[in-house]
Amino acid sequence: MQGSWGNLRSIVIDNFEFPSSDKLLFYTHEAMSWESVRNIKKMEVTLLLIQNIIEQKEPPKEVIEWLEEVRLSFKVTLEAISEGIPK
Repeated sequence: MQGSWGNLRSIVIDNFEFPSSDKLLFYTHEAMSWESVRNIKKMEVTLLLIQNIIEQKEPPKEVIEWLEEVRLSFKVTLEAISEGIPK
């Protein structure tokens, strides 16, 4: 999941001029913070905020693609946690 978040962050930085890119970068950093990594529910809330920002604006296609990768990685992580696999 860390790789997906990192790639989303990089693509936002590479395309920083689109509307709300500053907010998107802020919340991406928040999702990657130690507090979010230790508290998956906090990361989930931040992911929802990021999704809302992206849905309200027209970011580059690559940003949308990496958001989808983050969502997939997050889903896989939640499934692993529910199965009892260590975080």
